[in-house]
Amino acid sequence: MIIPTLILGFIAIGLLIFGHKNGVHIQGLKNGFTMTIQILPLLFFSFIIAGMIQVLVSPDALLKWIGPESGVKGIFLGTITGAITPGGPFVSLPIVAGFIHSGAGIGTTVAFITSWSLWAIMRLPLEIGILGWEFTIVRLVSSAILPIIAGFIARFFFSWVTII
Repeated sequence: MIIPTLILGFIAIGLLIFGHKNGVHIQGLKNGFTMTIQILPLLFFSFIIAGMIQVLVSPDALLKWIGPESGVKGIFLGTITGAITPGGPFVSLPIVAGFIHSGAGIGTTVAFITSWSLWAIMRLPLEIGILGWEFTIVRLVSSAILPIIAGFIARFFFSWVTII
């Protein structure tokens, strides 16, 4: 986490310097603070969920359902779970981290992230409202199998990768 943090820090400092020259740095800081206040509750609860997954579900049960040996069952479970997980990356990524630290397989994890990105069932009403139901159906049908395929590719070709 240190490298991404340093990169973001350098970008933030650079933008603050640039904003100071244009006289908009204070407004930028206020906007950033407002966004932080809005996102903190999401982060707080998603980290609680991630931590609770690790301690409430027995390691044996978790490995049976989503571990490296869970096979097709784990990939399908990851796909469905990812599709119904609400919120943005501040919610889903801590949950995935909880899965990983509990021993989830790479196929299950990739299927989760891919379905969360592509299917996002909670986002469908907004998508239908803005883009129309025809486009939404075409997009869903076109991408329906992709999370499962991604999970199988990860499982069969990248099972040697240790995710921690």
